[in-house]
Amino acid sequence: MITKHPVVVSECTQEIPCNPCVTSCQFQAISMEGINGIPVINFEKCSGCGKCVSICPGLALFLIGIKGKKGLVTLPFEMLPVPLKGEKVYLLDRKGKEIGQGDVLRVIFPDKSTKSAVITVSFDNIELIKSVRNIRSLK
Repeated sequence: MITKHPVVVSECTQEIPCNPCVTSCQFQAISMEGINGIPVINFEKCSGCGKCVSICPGLALFLIGIKGKKGLVTLPFEMLPVPLKGEKVYLLDRKGKEIGQGDVLRVIFPDKSTKSAVITVSFDNIELIKSVRNIRSLK
């Protein structure tokens, strides 16, 4: 699954009428079986653009990747204050448990069509790309 560039992973488990991720993907990398289906990712088609991460109302899509010796996770973030580029943060797993520390590489602030900032963090332990799903400021 890990490719030359970050790819989207879905942790959507809700079989509800929702498909913004499918309609937002210009590469047709996300598909669903019916409006109530679970998103299926075609990693060969995914460009890693991240548009689906910002548009998912369930905050269930993430980009994961490796750059050099660093793990990268791009995630939706709806808390305030939004961490800034260069800030050190705690890395949290799905249950909110601290599993490491990382650096904020990029912040895309929400626009009128989304309510979530999109934040990319980097960290030394590459294996954590499978687990990092949120962040918290060290401050």
